[in-house]
Amino acid sequence: MRSPLFIAVEGPNGVGKSTSAALLAKRLAELGTAVHLTTEPSDSPLGRLVRSSESGLTGRALALAIAADRAAHLDAEILPALQSGRMVISDRYVQSSLVLQRLDGMEVAEIWRYNAFARPPEMSFYLQHDPAIIRTRLNERHVNSRLERVGTPERELELYDAAFRSLGRRGWRQFRIDCRDLDPDGVVTAMINRLDLLAT
Repeated sequence: MRSPLFIAVEGPNGVGKSTSAALLAKRLAELGTAVHLTTEPSDSPLGRLVRSSESGLTGRALALAIAADRAAHLDAEILPALQSGRMVISDRYVQSSLVLQRLDGMEVAEIWRYNAFARPPEMSFYLQHDPAIIRTRLNERHVNSRLERVGTPERELELYDAAFRSLGRRGWRQFRIDCRDLDPDGVVTAMINRLDLLAT
């Protein structure tokens, strides 16, 4: 049984975050860990509104809406789950704002002002992949979001690298996983191995 930790799974659109977060939750549950899997924007009424408004909200308006959902997500879902003894795995967190809001024309300092309240996770996993593979996956989707159309895999990877460095300077625990030679089980095994190190 692992201690309740807050885990974020991050990386560019199409890298496999949602698949990896869900499989990590499944594997940990099989190992006897109580797990709460969540996502951002959240599945609350506010989060669903933010998600459905992404095509119309831009720049500061979208950044503020996402930050508001994150604050509510922490207070109403993440912290209560941790307090009840469950490990929380979030598909996206602050790192996504430091990337997607940059694609939308925002400056890093302003994004941080809106997210100054954010509780650092005990571990953030940053997934990387070949940009060509990511582009193929995005092209196979029936619908791409506005920000997926605005950005490119190369640009998102570049901005995630910058976010990784910025969060490292702030003391956030992070771990990169190169997914190019790994199947989903291999990605999750790398995550679990890192969590085991964190517990020692």
